[in-house]
Amino acid sequence: MTVYMAERNLKGISMDDLAAAQRRAIDTARQMSEQGTQVRYIRSMFVPDEGRCECLFAADDAETVRALNDKAGLPYTRVVEAMDLTPP
Repeated sequence: MTVYMAERNLKGISMDDLAAAQRRAIDTARQMSEQGTQVRYIRSMFVPDEGRCECLFAADDAETVRALNDKAGLPYTRVVEAMDLTPP
């Protein structure tokens, strides 16, 4: 699977709403995988002062990540291929 990043503008979002959005991403990824579409939520980074949020997913293609976010009702400005550089 390839890593994709969903870029979001969440200016003004509360921490409770941000946590709920993360839960929706995780739950929707799990549901889609159980139904045969392999996708995994990896992690998110949020910049409160800018309202910018970057969420990483593993999937076979960007369309799967867009479908996950649409199904979960999560806004995004774009989905692009990315590299997860977390050390082993």
